[in-house]
Amino acid sequence: MNIIAINGSPRPEGNVTFLLKKALKVAQDTGFDTDIIHVNSLMLNLKVPFCIHCSSPCSKSCYSNTELEKIYELLSQADGIIMGSPVYFGTVSAQLKAFWDKTRALRTAYKLMGKIGAAISVGASPYGGQETTLRALQDMMFIHGMTLVGDGMYQISAGHQGLGAQQPVFNNRDVIKSVENLAQRVVAEVLKREG
Repeated sequence: MNIIAINGSPRPEGNVTFLLKKALKVAQDTGFDTDIIHVNSLMLNLKVPFCIHCSSPCSKSCYSNTELEKIYELLSQADGIIMGSPVYFGTVSAQLKAFWDKTRALRTAYKLMGKIGAAISVGASPYGGQETTLRALQDMMFIHGMTLVGDGMYQISAGHQGLGAQQPVFNNRDVIKSVENLAQRVVAEVLKREG
């Protein structure tokens, strides 16, 4: 079983990356294989890094035989997906939006339908758009028919719609505990489906 983290941050060692790695550690400790996708470097290497809706249904012509095609195949085989983004003007990063817009062929083929998904956002201020960014991440996953979970754990707390944190997160015990709860919830839901 595999859980994939999608890093929407342009910073490979930033706050979002840190939290995604913490989440993947929980999955690894439970016996899952894990991968992290850094969308910034993927999108920078494309001739056309955003969807221009050149065909319907999507012919994949803009990313055939590229690393992005391999990544989308990996994504289609995941059991769980945790997406993270910094807050950019109250929503997800442009890199993540461009990456997700190009998943049209996956949607047409129902490749992400029913997969367990969760969301993480990090903003610069206490009320800096974390919840609207979480909502955008969730909407992106809902449109693929994914099943979403928050950071609640049975018999502990119902939790929230995901993890919305303020930077810096590196030494924030509450945020780290929340991301661990989020990952445990993803793992529990995947195991429930597989069991």
